[in-house]
Amino acid sequence: MNQVDSSTPNDQSGVNDRLAILWQDYHDKLLGFIHSRVESRDLAEDILQDVFIKIQKGLASLQDSERMESWIYKIVRNTVVDHYRSREAFEELPQSLTAPEPEQEAQARYEISTCLKPMLDTLPPPYRDALQLSEIDGMKQKQVAETLGLSLSGAKSRVQRGRAMILELLTDCCRFERDHRGTMVGYEPRNSDCSDCT
Repeated sequence: MNQVDSSTPNDQSGVNDRLAILWQDYHDKLLGFIHSRVESRDLAEDILQDVFIKIQKGLASLQDSERMESWIYKIVRNTVVDHYRSREAFEELPQSLTAPEPEQEAQARYEISTCLKPMLDTLPPPYRDALQLSEIDGMKQKQVAETLGLSLSGAKSRVQRGRAMILELLTDCCRFERDHRGTMVGYEPRNSDCSDCT
């Protein structure tokens, strides 16, 4: 496995120590994961080497060690996808790569949902109230209109505008990973201010 030159700064030795531990802990699991998605073990070994080079480059900047495993598997999936994309354009990606891991998608959705209520509370009252009734309380938009004393089109407009405000807050806070269908399967906070809600 490629190692960084010993002349690198002192903090690089800590990265190399962590990398060696990760190699020991994850080598067999990742090799099996990759081998199940490519045609040969030799190719899987080559891709795994690329994966660990990417891990080595990004390890120092990873701030949340609790997300280490999901971060590693994201690198693995992206590296395997890159392998297929580098081949003939007519070859389709295997279904196992294009389909999100169910637990990853569910975890991402749960974590994002914890952000929504605090964000909802920051909206101006007309939009906050409309979204609370429609999205949290589950009212039909006709009921929202009656409750708030609005026309149906007025209620729909407030709900749509409120949704747009929430989406803007979310995209300011996080970068989202989507699958080939556009379904959100993962995210990464853009800055430390977003970590409180996740």
